Amino acid sequence: MNTPIRAGTDEAGRGPLAGPVVGSAVVLTEEQMKHLICSGLNDSKKLTEAAREKIFTIINDIGVLWRARSASNKRIDSINILQASLWVMKESVLALPCEIVHVIIDGNKRIPNLLIPQYPMIKADASVPEVMAASIIAKVLRDRTMKRLDVIYPQYGFAKHKGYPTKEHRAAIAKYGPSPIHRMSFKLT
Repeated sequence: MNTPIRAGTDEAGRGPLAGPVVGSAVVLTEEQMKHLICSGLNDSKKLTEAAREKIFTIINDIGVLWRARSASNKRIDSINILQASLWVMKESVLALPCEIVHVIIDGNKRIPNLLIPQYPMIKADASVPEVMAASIIAKVLRDRTMKRLDVIYPQYGFAKHKGYPTKEHRAAIAKYGPSPIHRMSFKLT
C-alpha cells in the first residue's frame, strides 16, 4: 500500500532590499522526520546560522527529497515580492520528482495556478516538519548566495546582513548607490 505523499514549502528572502527570494519544497519519510526532529529541526528563524547549516547537512546526508528555485531581484521588481515568493514555492513543488497529493504552504496565501490540493498555514514553519525543513533549505541557499554576492559587491556587507534593511546596509546604499542586485521596487534609503 502506498502512503500518500505530502510536501511542505516555504521561502526565504521576502524582506531584504537585495538579492533573490528562494523557495524550497520538501518531502519527508517518517524515518527522516523523526531523525530531523531529534537533530533539532525547527523554524529556520529560530536557529543560528551554524545550526541551519548543520541541519541542512543532515537533510542531504539522509537523502531527503527536496527542490529549490529562486527569483532574481529583476523578477521581484517586475511581478512584486508576494507573487515572486508564491512563484518560487510553486516551481519548487512542481520540480519534485514524485506525485504529491497535497502541499502545506507556510503563510496565509494559496499558490496561484497550482493544481495540487494546498493548505496555507500560518506558522507552518514552526510546526510542520516538511515546512520546517523547507524553511531551512531556502534560508541556507539564500544566505550562501548572498555570501557569494558579497565577493562581487563587498562595499554593501551582504555576507553580514544578507541584504536585509539594516542601518549599515542603508548607509552603504546611500554612499555607493544601488548595486545591480538591489530591488529597485523597494524603498532602499
